[in-house]
Amino acid sequence: MKLLVIGCGQCGGRIADEFARRDKRARTQRNTEIVTDALAINTDVTDLSGLFFIKSDHRHRILIGGRKSGGHGVGKINELGAEIAREEGDRVMESVARAQQRSDADAFLLIAGAAGGTGSGAIAELAQQVKEHYVDKPVYALIVLPFRYEEATEERSIYNVGTCLKSVYLVTDAVFLVDNQRYLTDKESIRNNMARINAQVVEPFYNVLCAGEETDAKFVGSRVLDAGDIIQTLAGWSVIGHGRSIIPRSRLPFGAKLDFRNWVAETDKGLHAMNQAKAALSLKCRPEDARRALYLLTAPPGQMSMDLITDLSASLKSIATEAIIRSGDYPRGKDFLDITLILSELTNSARISDYFSKTIRYIYQRKRKRGELGEQRAGLEETLRDIPLLL
Repeated sequence: MKLLVIGCGQCGGRIADEFARRDKRARTQRNTEIVTDALAINTDVTDLSGLFFIKSDHRHRILIGGRKSGGHGVGKINELGAEIAREEGDRVMESVARAQQRSDADAFLLIAGAAGGTGSGAIAELAQQVKEHYVDKPVYALIVLPFRYEEATEERSIYNVGTCLKSVYLVTDAVFLVDNQRYLTDKESIRNNMARINAQVVEPFYNVLCAGEETDAKFVGSRVLDAGDIIQTLAGWSVIGHGRSIIPRSRLPFGAKLDFRNWVAETDKGLHAMNQAKAALSLKCRPEDARRALYLLTAPPGQMSMDLITDLSASLKSIATEAIIRSGDYPRGKDFLDITLILSELTNSARISDYFSKTIRYIYQRKRKRGELGEQRAGLEETLRDIPLLL
């Protein structure tokens, strides 16, 4: 599957830059294209200057809102980010059109951090414009949720998350949710943490995107997972995870693979990788709430069997009991057995509901301070209609 990637704001731009890096790796190591182009949209010149793999010309690193922000961002005011994207979206669409003319993507992926200003505000507006221009292409979003300390100390961040999530959900075909906190470690500097987190966010997409673009027959799976399978799987709130088992170099004599102990070990490695993928999902969720699921097995051909596929499918079905499950195999690599897992159309996310509740509470408190509600305690029990749209 080939994506046209659009990063919005600082967080979105850096993750889009990581997608561009992975595409360079795919072209070099696998002779495969997975990102037809990558664009970064921002109101801050410095953020655009800090990218490494997205082309540095003005059609790939697009500064918007120069008159309103002076090239220094919007200061977490995501309504302003949305307004600027609405006014200057035509410039972005021109760059998208040029990219599409060079190489036709299967889908669009827009990326932003939900708690910021530019990305949080602009992503829904730009997604809607892309959707209007390319009605036959799916438009996906990847939304990065804030760190715990941001939620605790910056009330405005919660409001930005709520308005961003509501707006982007209404205009995209699916929304990948990523919890920054799940990847944080105390052992690294801020710079190293961010680079590692961005790499971990993008890593699960790599094999899934490559599998359907292979041209070398020996790397084409028996059951190819291509763009059609992915498109049919993705809908609504979605999460992605990646698990890996190391394949020890065998010292057994030829034919020993038929030994029952090796068969058991092969199955165990597969189930271990599947369990790792479940544990590493980009947002903690209940798999039973998923209505669609997909997994990809990537391993050396000799490490894949129908018994393993059967066990992996049964393992996933045992937790995602309501989901339609699609699967594929990708005969790549030597020393690892990888599982990529996507759960989609999640019907009941406690984390999202919590953000919406906190956003409504924030709106209510602001209105109380301005004297707009009097003594009535109306607002906490209101529906999502209380949360403004950034469109």
